[in-house]
Amino acid sequence: MIPQEKIEALIDRFEKIEAEMSTVTESDVIIRLSKEHGELKDIVEKARALSSLRSQLVELKELSAGDDGEMAALAKDELAELKEQEPGLEHALQIMLLPKDKADDSSVIIEVRAGTGGDEAALFAGDLFRMYQRFASLQGWKVTVLSASEAEVGGYKEIQASVAGDGVFARMKFESGVHRVQRVPATETQGRVHTSAATVAVLPEPEEVDIEVNDSDLRIDVFRASGPGGQSVNTTDSAVRITHIPTGVVVIQQDEKSQHKNKAKAMQVLRARLYDAERARVDAERAAERKGMIGSGDRSERIRTYNYPQSRVTDHRINLTLYKLDEIIAGNALDELVDALITQDRADRLAEMQSDGQ
Repeated sequence: MIPQEKIEALIDRFEKIEAEMSTVTESDVIIRLSKEHGELKDIVEKARALSSLRSQLVELKELSAGDDGEMAALAKDELAELKEQEPGLEHALQIMLLPKDKADDSSVIIEVRAGTGGDEAALFAGDLFRMYQRFASLQGWKVTVLSASEAEVGGYKEIQASVAGDGVFARMKFESGVHRVQRVPATETQGRVHTSAATVAVLPEPEEVDIEVNDSDLRIDVFRASGPGGQSVNTTDSAVRITHIPTGVVVIQQDEKSQHKNKAKAMQVLRARLYDAERARVDAERAAERKGMIGSGDRSERIRTYNYPQSRVTDHRINLTLYKLDEIIAGNALDELVDALITQDRADRLAEMQSDGQ
């Protein structure tokens, strides 16, 4: 049960923010208050509804114990009805009060790489990337390919892209891991089902204030790009390799003809990888507590299987199987898996918070 003092403190803080917003003039203060106001608005609406319900319950309890028989009977009926609403309101507010991952609102860099399975793995990596492209389009997000290494048979050996929009990481963060496909390759003459895999990494893009990269920590090398490209891609030193000396992280970009553009893209990816590594370090410190939770982000973990002969997709972390592979791989029904993963994560975190006595 959420203490009434906590509810009243939330409402009081919200009202103070609104009062302060009407008087301050400094732009940085206005931005900070507006952000906090936006974060609290829906929470306080739910808190006020619960507070009002509790007040009604107190009044009805008093009326039901009164001397007026008819009024007491009516109050008892209404009391029973309102009591049924209280657990639902409390649960909804508890979910809203869960600690928020500060990266949830971030755009992301998504990396898809072919794993075991040769040509079929590259084709599957292409299928996965197109699934995410369609999913992003349905959410109103913008996808920009940063680099791609295409396979001769089609698909990708690896591909990186930025996905920009509000709340991208919150909805895509559980896609990191090993995705496995079971299907008959086009080149298979005996009709045998093969198993291949691709890995997905979803990296939140940091704000400038989230992570500092010092120029003195970087080694930047330029060289001539290789592979197919534009007229000048192989004749100028346009490719860029950036090495972050303290961590050894290396990023190479060569898709653009412009050295400047390749450097900008490489820095974008480098910052995301460093930010992700720092998040992983922090998560590791509490790994024992969160061992059973789905948000571990372990990219060596097999998280999902796409079985074409049976038209099923199984997410192994939550034991959910959907028999609509075509709709999911097309990106149109990926929402169902994403929503289920988010719901399970909230339930896990709520249980953890309650077990800690918070």
